[in-house]
Parts: sequence; structure tokens; C-alpha cells
Amino acid sequence: MKLSQESAHIFVPDQTPLADALSRTTHLGIGAHPDDLEIMAAHGILECFGSREHWFTGVVVTDGAGSARSFAYHAHTDEQLKAVRRAEQLKAAYLGEYAAQFLLDHPSSAVKSVERAGVLADLVEILRNTRPELVYTHNLADKHDTHVAVALSVIAACRALEPSERPRRLLGGEVWRDLDWLCDADKVPLPLDRHEHLQSALLGVFDSQIAGGKRYDLATAGRRRANATYSESHGTDQHTALSWAMDLTPLMHAGEPDAYVADLLRRFEGDVAARIRRLR
Repeated sequence: MKLSQESAHIFVPDQTPLADALSRTTHLGIGAHPDDLEIMAAHGILECFGSREHWFTGVVVTDGAGSARSFAYHAHTDEQLKAVRRAEQLKAAYLGEYAAQFLLDHPSSAVKSVERAGVLADLVEILRNTRPELVYTHNLADKHDTHVAVALSVIAACRALEPSERPRRLLGGEVWRDLDWLCDADKVPLPLDRHEHLQSALLGVFDSQIAGGKRYDLATAGRRRANATYSESHGTDQHTALSWAMDLTPLMHAGEPDAYVADLLRRFEGDVAARIRRLR
């Protein structure tokens, strides 16, 4: 495969030949930074873990250089931290038995630029070589600029494909803003009941983040449990852990992303206002 960055890397944990590794992909996760996949695409990872019919391939778009750091990692330069984060992501891919792991190594500034032809070309190439059924990326209401830029790039890459080449479904998951605010009819539930130990281990390998001052492991597990309990006000818990996704599938074919999210916000506003009027 031809990727735009010379420093880009493709890792196949079980050493299957690359073409075969990619063609077996059924679930594809495209995240901005190392550890984003293990947070917002955990559903796909767990669906494929231990299976020989379903395979998860991960894509990390940026080089991870701009991460917050403190404590044990406070003296790391950007180059040193990039190397650490790259190694951590490869550990997660091995642990989660991914079909393959892409590290595209784009600077975050390039991903957020209006001119991001290299990012788009890489994503189109990956989508054509994997032909996944289901793609996970960031949701469009995320508050991290790079996350939203990646989601927009994924949408653009899907549109660049022929309709027959596009995935069956595109979902935007939770990282830097949860999706509990969506109306129930607009939420896509992603159960995460299985392999709690694996979920913990996948996030635990990102020591540069956890020991570096961000307890993503605890926060993510807490959010998943909270989603499961607060998903239904008049019934008992149906799941022990749950994440929410925004269905981005329509945007693969047509529509403006900002208008799409604005419509979701209007429905939420209408639901809240209608309940108040009814009960006032």
C-alpha cells in the first residue's frame, strides 16, 4: 500500500500477509490519536476478539505528539512521546488481536487543516483495501477539534468511494463528549458487557496517558457503566456496560454534517421543551 507519510506504519499482529490481513477486515476503527480506538471503538474490538469470521482493523491518523503530559512523562520531548505512544498502540493491537493496525503519522495541524489531501487519500486507500462492513470514528459533536476533523475526513473518504464500495454503516463514538443527550431514537447502543478484563487491559497499556496525568481507564469504565444504568429510567439494567454512538451512515451518501447535527440538537431541544410543557 502507498501511504502519504514516509513514517507511516502498518502492523499485522499475527503476521498474516498484508493483503490477506486487510481483506479479512469486517470492522474498521478510525481514530485521531493512540487510545481513541480503545475508547470509542471498543464495541468493534470486542465483537471481533477471538473470532475467525470477524476482524477488527485499527487506524490512528495522527502522530500523537501534542498530548498532555506530566509526572513520569513530563520531561519527554514530542519525538520521545510519539515513539512511546506508537509502541503503546501496537501493544493494544496485539492484545486485542486486531487484523491490522495503521499508524498514519500525520501531524495534528495537518489533520485540522482545510487542505488535508494526504489524510483523505490514505483513508480512501484503506477503505478500498479493507472493505469493512462497519466503520467506527469520532462523533461530530465531540469537542476536540482533531477528532471532529478526523470524522469529517472519514465521511469525505466514504463519499469518494463508489456506492458499492462504501461500508454498510458508519458510527461516531464517544470520547471528548458523551452522547447521552441524544434522543433515545437517535442513539445507537453499543453493548460492552463482555471481556471487562480485556477492556481494562486495552486501556491500561497506554501508560503515557494514565501515568502521565489522565485516568482515561477509570473515566471510560465509569462512563460505560453509567450509560448502562441511566439508559432506561423505568426498567432494570439490561447491560453492565454500554457506549453510545451517533449514526453517521446517511452522511456517507449526502447531506451537510453541520445541518445533520443541528437536526439532532433540535430534536433534543424539542423533547425537553415538550416534556416541560406537558408537566407544567
